[in-house]
Amino acid sequence: METLLAPPDCRYFAAGLCRSCTFIETPIAAQQASKQQRCAELLPGVPEAAWLPPVPGGVAGFRNRAKLAVGGRAGAVTLGILDRGGMGVDLTDCLIHEPAIQSVIPILAAFANDLQIAPYSVPKRAGELKYIHVTVSPAGELMVRFVVRSDHGLALIRRQVDTLRELLPQAAVISVNLLPEHKAVLEGEREEPLLGSALAMELGEGLEPITLYLRPQSFFQTNTTVALALYEQAAAWVDSVDPASLWDLYCGVGGFALFTARSATGAARDVLGVELSEQAIRSAERSASEASIPARFLAGDATAFALAAAPAELPELVVVNPPRRGIGETLADWLEASGIRHVIYSSCNPESLARDLERMPSLSVRSARLFDMFPHTGHLEVAVLLERS
Repeated sequence: METLLAPPDCRYFAAGLCRSCTFIETPIAAQQASKQQRCAELLPGVPEAAWLPPVPGGVAGFRNRAKLAVGGRAGAVTLGILDRGGMGVDLTDCLIHEPAIQSVIPILAAFANDLQIAPYSVPKRAGELKYIHVTVSPAGELMVRFVVRSDHGLALIRRQVDTLRELLPQAAVISVNLLPEHKAVLEGEREEPLLGSALAMELGEGLEPITLYLRPQSFFQTNTTVALALYEQAAAWVDSVDPASLWDLYCGVGGFALFTARSATGAARDVLGVELSEQAIRSAERSASEASIPARFLAGDATAFALAAAPAELPELVVVNPPRRGIGETLADWLEASGIRHVIYSSCNPESLARDLERMPSLSVRSARLFDMFPHTGHLEVAVLLERS
């Protein structure tokens, strides 16, 4: 991830071809100040002194995942976005992707052209190849996923997978996702693996890094450097209150649970992660086993799990990292009434965070931090440490 301070010179933005990075012409410091102000306005109950300095997300080369919409025609595809009319806009040289992703986009375009596979046309509701998703690990390995309409597209790619492996020796995972429906989503439910099963994301330096394993349909933050800073901040907050037990609700592949399980004092800490995805739970269990971290993981609905717990089973601290909609009224009300002393809430949507905090008046913000996970956009990550009054 580049550490430049000046905005990058994006020819796509200048030409009006892509406006995804809405604020790319605004200096990064001004972007972060605007986001900080927005958080302060939405969370007026947070004392100014509680805000830690924002964590920067970079200016260019920071995004670890490319979601490339396929346009054009068979033999002459575009990889990038679709315009308002559903036509492809090629963004081969997009500056926000990590260099390892930028370097393989032309290779993937050439591969798709050689396949003579028809890009899916949104206006015509016809064609085959919809998206190519590429994720890069800190070690430079790749996960490459093709989203197609039918088994015909799957068969075309499967027949040429050895060629693709030669073109991309750094690919650890190759898969095909089937999305037969005509709807505005990035993937379907069915995933067909062609190579490997999980991308290893080694995070942290020193003697005890933690490796998280991303399967093709797993969630992971799009900015690896900021994701690590987020996990490390949560670990520091947990160490500051030193709970004997902790739940990580919406744990995904286990990032918060694994980074907070190691107590700075050396005392044993009972950690349990809960996540709906069974694949994510298997990944978290693998990470825990390899790192010799005695964290436990359970596949299930986080809210249902919490509501079913007996009072004697409740932890001293809960971490929640919900989707954009937030934890919702039911879980917020449960946390308010639970008596649990500390909560860490990591949110990608300060609006839903503000709504949830209003339902938990007994929990006040002790510390807060903005993480600029999504530079050049209005999106952000904000985390707070809550303490019961």
